[in-house]
Amino acid sequence: MTTIQHISTGRRVRDRLAQGLVYLAFALAVVPLISVLWLVLKNGLARFDMEFLTHSMRNIGARDAGGGAYHAIIGTLEQVLLASAISVPIGLLTAIYLTEYGHGGRLSRAISFFVDVMTGVPSVVTGLFVLAFWILFLGMPFSGLAGALALSILMMPTVVRSAEEMLRLVPNDLREASYALGVAKWRTIVKVVLPTAFTGIVTGVMLAVARVAGETAPLLLTVFFTDSINNDPFSGPQMGLPLYVFDQAARPNDTAIDRAWTGALTLILIVMLLNLVARLIAWWRSPARGR
Repeated sequence: MTTIQHISTGRRVRDRLAQGLVYLAFALAVVPLISVLWLVLKNGLARFDMEFLTHSMRNIGARDAGGGAYHAIIGTLEQVLLASAISVPIGLLTAIYLTEYGHGGRLSRAISFFVDVMTGVPSVVTGLFVLAFWILFLGMPFSGLAGALALSILMMPTVVRSAEEMLRLVPNDLREASYALGVAKWRTIVKVVLPTAFTGIVTGVMLAVARVAGETAPLLLTVFFTDSINNDPFSGPQMGLPLYVFDQAARPNDTAIDRAWTGALTLILIVMLLNLVARLIAWWRSPARGR
């Protein structure tokens, strides 16, 4: 029968020191986040009311009280939805090819290389590309669609990489069991692989949405500014919450600054709400819940 050896004092000290360093690193990461959230809440709650959520800035001067961000909220939701509709199918299909069909071939290596390059592309570059090609070359107008195209370019690499990692985590035993039953490969991917990785894929998509929801530079070059409500993202300038915050924060008066803080708070709440909805969907469709 073996006995547990006594732990020396030096090892106990080193263990406590390492534990303290971990707690310190956690605090250094969390404190700035909490301070930012507290600052946004403290300054944004003053104007967070129904008028702000249901009115636009039409006929509201820079120094006038009142006004709201309804037109910007509508613009952000439509632009992000369009960007997701463009980037998620393309990104997911690309991840499926890299995981299930590429197998290290030349094409898959080239795709992986360009995905890595796109991950580091500054957001303003995507805005310049859409401005030069979509608006100046093709003659299309400033619109929410143009902004969505720029945002979709930023979303794609995040969707591809997150979906690829989740698909690689699916055990090969599940694939082999499906093949052993005579199920076609495409049907195995649709019925076995994707449902197993669904929760992680949804999380990756929401990370991509959170990344682009607050982008300002692409929208500055493709969507332009407007104080009016534009429910049609395919025609005419359309405001977004990042543009709204940028525009109001640039005005040197307290009423505009208050609107900017409330716009930032609204944007954070929208991203949190979308993440909550995504987690509820992932929980509802998780394989473990069906057992």
